[in-house]
Amino acid sequence: MPPKPKRTTKPALALPAKGDVVVKVAADREVRLTNLGKPFWPELGITKRDLLQYYLDVSPALLPHLRDRAMVMKRYPNGAAGDFFFMKRAPTPRPPWIETIAIEHESGNVIDFPMIQDLPALLWVINLGCIDLNQWYARCDDVDRPDYVHFDLDPVKGGTPVPFERVRETARVVHRGLEALGTASYAKTTGSRGIHVYVPIVRGPTQKDVWTFAKRFALGLESLYPSLITAEYRIARRPPGRVLVDYNQNAWGHTLASIYSVRPHPQAAVSTPVTWDEIDAGIRIEDFTLRNVPARVKKKGDLWAPLLAAKGRFRLEKYL
Repeated sequence: MPPKPKRTTKPALALPAKGDVVVKVAADREVRLTNLGKPFWPELGITKRDLLQYYLDVSPALLPHLRDRAMVMKRYPNGAAGDFFFMKRAPTPRPPWIETIAIEHESGNVIDFPMIQDLPALLWVINLGCIDLNQWYARCDDVDRPDYVHFDLDPVKGGTPVPFERVRETARVVHRGLEALGTASYAKTTGSRGIHVYVPIVRGPTQKDVWTFAKRFALGLESLYPSLITAEYRIARRPPGRVLVDYNQNAWGHTLASIYSVRPHPQAAVSTPVTWDEIDAGIRIEDFTLRNVPARVKKKGDLWAPLLAAKGRFRLEKYL
């Protein structure tokens, strides 16, 4: 039985509605938060201040999932409906206490990624216009050895829209398949249109090994449920009406939106951990938003605490 979710407490800090503010989070760490009144979801009346306040409120549950991992920034300077751009390299100037990790890519290019180690760093990144957070799958002490494998369950683009019920059905199939291998798995909404399923693993296999396992598993499900599931990564070759069990997001250097990430969704939906009973009951993406997730976390605790635990991790090596 997985451990009970760890309950978290809300930081005792409320931001002003407008203007700029300097937040002194620690004796030697101040963060200037700017343009708090700037609309980020104008049609919902949600401002940059609301986004920052959300991350303040969920930070006790969120930060353990981000620590010691490189962060790929996705910046929305003009709000959720505006243009965005990805930024891997930590910008300069930046506070001296922002930690970075140098990661060499195949091209030989070395990139200094920022790390979100604490609340000041989290506020600094969000203040840059990041709505969602996209962290590396492996920790910084060995960036090639992940500590989880995941599956991105995505309604296929193009053709007839795939009802979300089929995404939930696919999640249950993935869950049963992983149970048959003897491992627990944990689900969250993507905050966009699908569901993520994660498995905590014992570190050891390389990123390529993890990708290989995920591909083999997804192809196996496709062969068992051909009318529901596809593992075809190439859009032009995907059959219509299927749910993609995307294994390729496990490839080196790829990222997914983290747990508790707000997404640039019309309803400010949040990538939220859910129980398998809730999936059976019929959850929707829009059930979990910037406005209600902090209260949910306060009530239920961190449902994904097992992803951080040393015990209960799956040994992937036996299936490689």
